[in-house]
Amino acid sequence: MLWLKAIGVLAVSYFIGSIPFGYIFVKIKTGRDVRSWHSGRTGTTNALRVAGVWAGLATVTMDILKGITVVWLAKEIFPNQPWMHVFAPLMMIIGHNYSLVMVEHNEKGKPVLRGGAGGAPSVGGAIGLWWPVALIQIPVGAVILLGVGYASVATMSMPLIAAAVFAWRAWQGLGPWAYVVYGLLAEALLLWSLRPNIKRLMAGEERIVGVRAWWRKRKARQRHKAAQQQRQQSSTTNTVPSNGLKHSSHP
Repeated sequence: MLWLKAIGVLAVSYFIGSIPFGYIFVKIKTGRDVRSWHSGRTGTTNALRVAGVWAGLATVTMDILKGITVVWLAKEIFPNQPWMHVFAPLMMIIGHNYSLVMVEHNEKGKPVLRGGAGGAPSVGGAIGLWWPVALIQIPVGAVILLGVGYASVATMSMPLIAAAVFAWRAWQGLGPWAYVVYGLLAEALLLWSLRPNIKRLMAGEERIVGVRAWWRKRKARQRHKAAQQQRQQSSTTNTVPSNGLKHSSHP
């Protein structure tokens, strides 16, 4: 009976994770299929790029709530089984990244499961395990996003931040070591789903956001303005003779 409950919790966690909120909100806002734009993922970053701030905020909120919900469910049914508290959000992340709702067929006709990268759901899982982790995880992640300038790096950092917090708590005897394993396994899932981003990072081709993006745009505007001024000066020099008199068509 106990193992049936465990299978049930894991199955429900997977299906909750499979709900593609990014796809839903982008479809409502723009009518577009988010999978056909940019990274093709259904998570927060792509929803933000395709449909704007409100779609991105709605997506990140609901994806975080997915993680909180499945941990709450696991704790209600298995209050003294920390490993179930861990496996439930991990299954939810797998459902988010490889959703049965987002089935497509590749060029060979084989079914392929699409989804997000798992960043926001992994945050939700960590919050479900111990909610004050959000007070550390989210601000540090925001600093990494704005400072380093890569959304993928900020996403990959989230489970590691949670793992560090849970390790400190376990060391102090305030929480189970199983929660540390959650952070490490969630990180492994994110690294696997972000393989294309990691390749672009290594090649220096990853899209920049935050302060670095602002600075790069500012420098580009300055170069453009300087080039315009130079062209104007060059045009004036070509049309006005050195003695300051305008050219005349009469001798």
